[in-house]
Amino acid sequence: MCSAAVTLLAMGALRIVAQDQGKNSPPPAKQKRPEAVNRLTIEVSGGDDNKPVENASVYVKYVESRLLKDKKIELNVKTNREGVAHIADAPLGRALIQVVAEGWKTYGRWYEVTEPQQNIKVHLERPPKWY
Repeated sequence: MCSAAVTLLAMGALRIVAQDQGKNSPPPAKQKRPEAVNRLTIEVSGGDDNKPVENASVYVKYVESRLLKDKKIELNVKTNREGVAHIADAPLGRALIQVVAEGWKTYGRWYEVTEPQQNIKVHLERPPKWY
């Protein structure tokens, strides 16, 4: 009986020591999100002074090849205060980039995305005045 009590006390002491070690151990390292392999950066400016255009809608349209039928994919992002929009995991190949912003003429053009980290500069013009 005495040996059973000693065994239970020893197990309890080991459990307390293990809990104390867990409290002193450093927190597990946060896993970093892997960087996107392909990242397309679109810089939107406008006017004569090349001012960045904030909150412009940027549409990127491309076709993903499939075995039976190709799939059309469209991504929609907004520009930040610096007039920059980032597209993560952008596919390489031909893509239609369209930019729509209030007070600016709509822009659209086909681009060939050839590099994993590619920058595209888009310059918007003011629309013509109607009298």
